[in-house]
Amino acid sequence: MSRATGPSPGAAGRRIPLPMLHTDESSARVRPFELFFDLVYVFAFTQVSRLMAETHSATGVLQALTVLALLWWTWVGFSWISNQASVDQPGLRVGLTVTMIAVFVAALTIPEAYDDLEGGWSGPLVFAIAYAVVRIAHLVIYATLSADDPALRRQLLIFLTALIPGVALIVIGAVVGGPAQLWLWIAAVVYDVTATRVGSTIGRGWRIPSAEHWAERYGLVVILALGESIVAIGVGVAQEPIDLPIVMGTAASIVLSMLLWWSYFARLAGIGEERLAERDQRARATLAADAYSYTHFVIIAGIIIAALGIEDAMKHIDDPEPFGWFGAIALGSGIAAFAAGTIVFALFVGLRRPIMRAVEAVVLIAAIPLLAAVSALAALVIAVVLMAVIALMESALHRRAEGGKGASAREDAAP
Repeated sequence: MSRATGPSPGAAGRRIPLPMLHTDESSARVRPFELFFDLVYVFAFTQVSRLMAETHSATGVLQALTVLALLWWTWVGFSWISNQASVDQPGLRVGLTVTMIAVFVAALTIPEAYDDLEGGWSGPLVFAIAYAVVRIAHLVIYATLSADDPALRRQLLIFLTALIPGVALIVIGAVVGGPAQLWLWIAAVVYDVTATRVGSTIGRGWRIPSAEHWAERYGLVVILALGESIVAIGVGVAQEPIDLPIVMGTAASIVLSMLLWWSYFARLAGIGEERLAERDQRARATLAADAYSYTHFVIIAGIIIAALGIEDAMKHIDDPEPFGWFGAIALGSGIAAFAAGTIVFALFVGLRRPIMRAVEAVVLIAAIPLLAAVSALAALVIAVVLMAVIALMESALHRRAEGGKGASAREDAAP
């Protein structure tokens, strides 16, 4: 639920309308406009994958992940806003619409974010300016929401120490260009994230009124990222005549995406929401930042890198030659990064022994030479088999643990 703060009397007796805030711990649901807002990030995920695929190099992947980190950080900021205030208000919708335009412009420039194309405006500079607009819009909206919240206003002032230098480094990097641009942008990400985390510890002014809304919001963005792994299947073979290898590769790729979905939603998503709901406001905000805003970047990045491997495999699905190192590394390391992200998330929400997730990360990294040596179709099948076996083992261990808890509870209840 949420309540409106209603008109608030001003200093001279005027009544100033304030935003509709979520002020309790009830189950505010994700609104349709929030899903509409996220659509621009779906396009951004696709553009990040495109940049990786076109550069087809370790440097290109690092460049794309840096752009992803910048865009992820903008999405995170608005996830906090939408948990605190209803997006069904005209004022907020206007602000979010401006943000959507800026994010989409930034996403359009991703293919030339580092290497400006001939003609038109400077791609890197347009990206930097669009990014700055998004960050400024976020600050303005949050400042409006903090009208009756001194702690939040104080937190926003601290937040400026992260925002201003971070945005400045992005603009400077775009102007300088060349190899220095990438390192300046990486420095901007590291500084912004670190300063925000330290500032959050000092200010303690952030709010997460609804645990249910928060967990649902991040679960939905995971699904949107998984959508990129589905799109990657078609991108690889959309112009090819259908045949048996394409059908088999499609089936293997969809099962792989389904196993990623299961790894997140079968246990972790629900437990994360429960742990958030159990905490008071201050502890909840800390857990929301650590387990979701920071850790979920690794989960999202892992999905997108795995999608790159899927796309590369589907492009060569009819080729009997070895898959090769680029696609194998993308496929294996993407799944491993996703597994590593779920390990950190599990630890934050109180699952102290995510053993099989660690096994999955190690096994998929170790399997990269094998994936590179076999055909693209075989690489997909091997990855799916490894993930499926580990998932079955994890399910068996979970059932055994739950059975043990049930037996202990019955013994405790016995007279």
